[in-house]
Amino acid sequence: MAIAKLIENNKKARHDYFFDDIYECGIELTGTEIKSIRAGGVSLRDSYAKIEKGEVFVFNMHIAPYDKGNRFNSEPLRPKKLLLHKQEIRKLSNIVMQKGVTLIPSQVYLNEKGRAKLDLAVARGKKLYDKREDIARRDAKREEERSMKNH
Repeated sequence: MAIAKLIENNKKARHDYFFDDIYECGIELTGTEIKSIRAGGVSLRDSYAKIEKGEVFVFNMHIAPYDKGNRFNSEPLRPKKLLLHKQEIRKLSNIVMQKGVTLIPSQVYLNEKGRAKLDLAVARGKKLYDKREDIARRDAKREEERSMKNH
């Protein structure tokens, strides 16, 4: 998985969830939506994915209306279909049936061919003490780096 140009990274998701597995998938977009993504007008905050009737859709993924798009702009929060192989969708649906597992978009990027791709993470929610533990670990690492820098 070589990322040519990272457009959006979902930092909040990494804070709130443990990522078990990550799937790369394409996104079915309109012409003005891809232009808006290339301009950096996408937000993954509070977005999630669901499997409905054998297809995967991402909800609450905000793609800003393209400035020069006039009437061809689509609604910013419309559900977008994700492009995955059938066996991947079956595998994901079996995983999601487990309690406490959800599908979260972790990042949007353009690959070498200029196509928009989305990394879909199989995620488990963190408890408050897990978040505190991560923050403490990060602070300890930062302090260690400072002390190494000063010596």
